[in-house]
Amino acid sequence: MDIRVSGHQVETGAALQTHAEERLGAIVDKYFSRALTSHVTLGKAPHGGFRCDIVTHVMQGLILKGSAVAQEAHQALDQSAEKIEKQLRRYKRRLKDRHDAVTHAQRADDGARDDGAKLNGANGALDNASYVVFQHHEGEDEPADAPLVIAETRVDVPEATVSDAVMMLDLRNTNALLFKNAGTGSHNMVYRRGDGSIGWVEPNH
Repeated sequence: MDIRVSGHQVETGAALQTHAEERLGAIVDKYFSRALTSHVTLGKAPHGGFRCDIVTHVMQGLILKGSAVAQEAHQALDQSAEKIEKQLRRYKRRLKDRHDAVTHAQRADDGARDDGAKLNGANGALDNASYVVFQHHEGEDEPADAPLVIAETRVDVPEATVSDAVMMLDLRNTNALLFKNAGTGSHNMVYRRGDGSIGWVEPNH
């Protein structure tokens, strides 16, 4: 992964560059070794100390951001990197949960077919499973004040299954997502309800 360190009215030396490479390198090697780039920006905090902003381009369409303020530059970097690590850990866990849900749905589909029953479309089993994957679980190790934040370089309407759209909604930390349903070709919307659950709007045909 390409790691760049730059300073905003602050001098950055070789020691900070090495620290950033070691800290971020260890994180992506553990959770997502194919990450593309990370840009670390260090500057003076408004009320003293240092502010560190990290933008990590994990893959196409997924950019993670972490920011922190501390009295020492290295501390600010470590705290920002910790937020990136928590986001990657959450992302990997959700990918695993989604994979497990899809596998479970496919097994249920196979069992139903063995009994001669027909499911309501192949995508139906996968999309129905998505409502389990993204429920809130008490006791998650990430605090509520450290949500996953995605920086989008452009606004688009992705083509996706409902389960993928719910994942994108959660990863982008947004309240609503308009998408083109890959199964029906129509425009759908998923959104975050007031009680924390996910709503899905599909137009009548």
